[in-house]
Amino acid sequence: MSTTGSLSLGKIMTEVSRMADDVKNALTSQKDIAVRLPAQVVTQLGALHQTLEKLAGQVNAQEGELARLRALASTSEVINSSLDLDTVLSEVMDTIIKLTSAERGFLMLIDSQGELQFRIARGMEREVLDKNDFKVSRTILNSVASDGQPVVTTNAAADPRFSAQESVIGYNLRSIVCVPLKVKGRVTGVIYVDNRIRAGLFTEKERDLLAAFSNQAAIAIENARQFQEVNELKELLDNVFASIASGVITTNFEDKITLANSAATQILGRAWAELEGQPLLAAVPEANSELTSAMTRVKQSRTALKGHELNYEVPGRGSISWNVNVAPLRDSSGQGQEGLAIVLDDVTEQKRLRNKFEVFTRMVPPQVVERLNVDSLQLGGIRKEVSIVFADIQGFTTLSETLDPEILIEKLNQYVGTAAEAMLLHEATVDKFIGDAVMAFFNAPDDQPDHTLRAVRAALQMRDDITDLRETMEPPFRLNFRVAVHRGDAVVGLVGTKDRLDYTIIGDTVNTAKRIQDNGIPGKVIISDKVYEEVKDHVLVNPLEPMIVKGRVQPVTVYELVGLK
Repeated sequence: MSTTGSLSLGKIMTEVSRMADDVKNALTSQKDIAVRLPAQVVTQLGALHQTLEKLAGQVNAQEGELARLRALASTSEVINSSLDLDTVLSEVMDTIIKLTSAERGFLMLIDSQGELQFRIARGMEREVLDKNDFKVSRTILNSVASDGQPVVTTNAAADPRFSAQESVIGYNLRSIVCVPLKVKGRVTGVIYVDNRIRAGLFTEKERDLLAAFSNQAAIAIENARQFQEVNELKELLDNVFASIASGVITTNFEDKITLANSAATQILGRAWAELEGQPLLAAVPEANSELTSAMTRVKQSRTALKGHELNYEVPGRGSISWNVNVAPLRDSSGQGQEGLAIVLDDVTEQKRLRNKFEVFTRMVPPQVVERLNVDSLQLGGIRKEVSIVFADIQGFTTLSETLDPEILIEKLNQYVGTAAEAMLLHEATVDKFIGDAVMAFFNAPDDQPDHTLRAVRAALQMRDDITDLRETMEPPFRLNFRVAVHRGDAVVGLVGTKDRLDYTIIGDTVNTAKRIQDNGIPGKVIISDKVYEEVKDHVLVNPLEPMIVKGRVQPVTVYELVGLK
């Protein structure tokens, strides 16, 4: 039956009832006619009038109920048509006011802490809700939220359950209905509506209608809530994914790329549009062999591969190095394998720096490198007392005139390498290699209280190691070193430009050490008098004739270092 048909039926029944009443009144007024009619006719007409009035009332009530149910059905479709939480809450609140004809109302949701929080209201401003002086009946709200049972009162001022509440008294509340929002038996919020003017506005029918609506509304709100949480989580993950410095790539079971962050596209040198859906190996053809091996290992073992270094050559770029972590991607059951997750770090530059650093550590002992304070290396240098060891290969210049360059470098490296190792063993800073000469110093950059004793020990070890080495050489390559040790003040620091710096020492002490070495005795270690005075209790020496050196007026007193006591 259509709404129009139902309304017509109600009107017809009301009209028939009115006509029956009119007939009864007419008969009563016409005495002559009434006398000739059976006595029960007037009585029956009165009963018919009452019956028709009752039926008309029932039809009107059913028409109202039907209208509310139709409104409930249509609004349920509306609130379930969106997953936007604010839109759903707004639709729910508007529907509540429409179904109940309430003056005002609001909706509260339970937060993660289990507390009721206002989300939306009608008939009042949000600012009013936030004020402390707005006191809704906490008893009603807390009761519905904790018990999960709806509450209705037709006259709150006369209801003994609520008449003493400050909100009822202060705001002159009359009709109140409050129902829970439930999802799978769990209360997720409450809907509250009231009227400050009319008593008896809400009955059990409104309560039941609102309760029925709230069940659908709760599901719609929860769906929108979860959708919002998922979107927020996705946005967070997208932001995290995009901000990860490492390249992240995921592939499906066919090894085709399904996801790659911006870092991955930069490492691969390809735009995402070029990578999406493409085989991973096609994206890095130069690394196919090593990458295939890593991926196969993970697929077969179903365990992650961590810290795998992958090296390959790219035309025009040279050697490329990646640090690769590969892990299997599981399906939702956790059993099947859907693909792979690959984390890439381009360590090409780091590897180059590491190689340079390794070269540096061959020049400076690891202990010194570990203790090196960069802040103490002042550009321009500081004056400091140091002990210096100079050594060169006697006769190497003449020999080089008759050797092929390859053989020359090989023999040179053997000799200067042996000399440098002896220095590093005693924690010297190997300053430089000058052709066939080696220069090292002690007491910088780190303080070494026994730096002079370290220097003479290193010089003796160099002498002995070179002697052993020359015995293994063929006769043409059996060369000798001249070694000198001197001590004094020098300027220690960084010398050079912003593009190239050397940590070195300069000054008269350096020049004197070099001059003593130039005038030294092949296969012998010569020390200056300053060195001797510092270590005389620890060494054995043979006095030598004072040495005339370039750049100094007075001869330098020197000694042959024989050994240690």
